[in-house]
Parts: sequence; C-alpha cells; structure tokens
Amino acid sequence: MQSRITGTTMPVLEFLLEPNETIISEAGELSWMGSSIQMTTHTQFAGGGGLFGVLKRVAGGGSIFMTEYRALGAGGELAFATKLPGHIVPVEVSPGHEYMIHRHGFLCATSQIQIGVGFQQSLGAGVFGGNGFLLQRLSGQGTAWLELSGELVVRDLQPGETLRVHPGHVGAFQASVSFQITTVPGIKNMIFGGDGIFLASLTGPGRIWLQTLPISKLAHALAPYMPHQAPKQAVEGGVVGGIVGSILDGMK
Repeated sequence: MQSRITGTTMPVLEFLLEPNETIISEAGELSWMGSSIQMTTHTQFAGGGGLFGVLKRVAGGGSIFMTEYRALGAGGELAFATKLPGHIVPVEVSPGHEYMIHRHGFLCATSQIQIGVGFQQSLGAGVFGGNGFLLQRLSGQGTAWLELSGELVVRDLQPGETLRVHPGHVGAFQASVSFQITTVPGIKNMIFGGDGIFLASLTGPGRIWLQTLPISKLAHALAPYMPHQAPKQAVEGGVVGGIVGSILDGMK
C-alpha cells in the first residue's frame, strides 16, 4: 500500500492499493476511486466488534455505516479529500498507543482500526450544537488518517504539564494524556468573557494536536450570512393577510 497527501489548503489523501488491500472509512467520505476498487458498505469494521462495536462507534459520534474499499485484480487508486480547509494527519495505532480524536476527526484507516466512544459529556443546550462534547477513541492495530481543520499546532506535554484549551480547538491527542472538562474561572469571565464557560484541561505526558478552525466556530461565524426561511405558517398568514387587506382597501 502506498499513500500520499497532496495539496495545501484543501489536501487530499491518495492511495495506491495492491490486490486485496483494504481501506475503511465512514460512509460518504469517498472522493474518487479506480475501476478495480470494490466498495462495500456495512455496519461494522472488517476488524470485528459486531453489534457492540457499532453501538460504541455511534456513541462516539460516528456513523452507523462504514465503507470498505478493497482492491481487486491488479490493484487501484483511491482518494479522500478534506471537507474543510485544514490538514490530514497519519497516526500509527497499536495496543498501548491509542488516540482520542474529536467527533469529526476520523477520515479513514486500515482495516484493523476500531472506533469507539472515548469521552462524552453534556455541556448544556446550545453548546456544540446541543449535542454535548464527544471524543472518539482509536484502537486496534494499523494506520489511521485524521482530518483536522484550520492550521495545526502540535504540542508535546511533559508529565504533569497542563494546557487548558477551548474544547472546539482540541483536534486529537494520545491516550496517555489525561483529559477533563473544567469551567472558566471567575463569574465575570463566564458572563462577560465571550469565550464560553467550559475549557478542556489536558495533562501530559503525551502529544496533542490543536486545530485553529473548529467546525462549531465556523458555523457560528457563517450563520449571519445564511438565508433564513420564514416558517410556512407565517408566510401563508402574511399572504392571506395581504389579500384580505387588499379587498378591504378596495371596499373603502
């Protein structure tokens, strides 16, 4: 199997698979593939896990469906592009070397990688789309490719070293890093600080990947420029009211 990452702002991950080699991803991630690639969508990894594995993946914020891409014949090409400006990061996963990633961070992996829930906490309605804060856990044996949005900042935390981060900027970290959700100190900071009331506290040892463009912040920034459709009932009421008003005006 050969892989390469090309591009800068919107990179793409390209594979050249040998016969019978496979790559897995969540459904809907494919960008393009050669004619000799067999595509099979199912509800579990080739690595197993059964129904329990599916439930763990969904609880971790993932899709219930996974797609396996297998090279037939002489092999073939396969590609996955990012959905947002950012970076594609390969990580080697093995027992004792597992990773925690944000809910949208999994792009694809070799067939023995498994995804489960790593951390889940409700942060109140309206925060992170009302779904709370979720992290997925990558385990198994093989290579996984992560999709992190915006620019990428990599930090290696020493034992006992702590970094407090806005939760949306947490891209991924090694499972050896201790993680917990804390509140912003001080009532005035919570109310008037404008940075929310929660912080992620990460304590070493281990490597962390921080992303500068959280999807939640991007959506919030674009919201004022998105068209808003009035409720159907209100539109119909406005039309009917306008017709009645015109009739009354004509009777004067």
